[in-house]
Amino acid sequence: MDTPTVQPAKLTVWDLPTRLFHWMLVGLIGFSWWTAEQGQDDLHFYSGYGVLTLLIFRLLWGFFGSSTARFSSFVRGPQAIADYMGKMKSWPGVGHTPLGALSVIALLGLLFVQVGTGLVQTDDDGLVEGPLASLVSYDVSDAAHDLHEVTFNLLLALIALHIAAIIFYRVALGKKLVGPMVTGKAKLGSSTEAMRPGKGWMAILCLLAGIAVTRWIIAGAPPLG
Repeated sequence: MDTPTVQPAKLTVWDLPTRLFHWMLVGLIGFSWWTAEQGQDDLHFYSGYGVLTLLIFRLLWGFFGSSTARFSSFVRGPQAIADYMGKMKSWPGVGHTPLGALSVIALLGLLFVQVGTGLVQTDDDGLVEGPLASLVSYDVSDAAHDLHEVTFNLLLALIALHIAAIIFYRVALGKKLVGPMVTGKAKLGSSTEAMRPGKGWMAILCLLAGIAVTRWIIAGAPPLG
């Protein structure tokens, strides 16, 4: 008698706030590039403010969000990364793999540098400057302008590597990564534990905190109290 084949179950992997963050960030990065190329400085700054708000939200959601969004669920040490690379097909969990976590942390870190340099930069003519440029010296502001351009090129390279990894996982390992980031669900083993959702009100608080901090920065980061 043949043993019935156990079909993979469709489990929730990504919550709605994480998915919205991901795709809004993709759109804003593209828009930021376009506005920079077209010399639309005002729109470029507003796009950067949007990215900053999303980054602050994601940082907070990484501590208070759903199980797969929390940094504690996917940030691993060198040994875990080495073990995963030795047997990539057998990763049992949901969410980011140890190797994928490196990409996430690198992208977030680089984006924080990108936004940070944009906030304090001054262009070559001194006509366009970030809202926090007055808090640093001209030399620092000028260096931030140069670093802002270099960092974006690094960001493009990292994005290209990220896309290449998605293609590799699909072609070589048969794992679909884009679909779950759209629908929130993925086919996984029946013994795999699904994502533990975060609280909707907490997501709203994280977003409001991101908006509040961004508005404070736009105002030039005036002293509190």
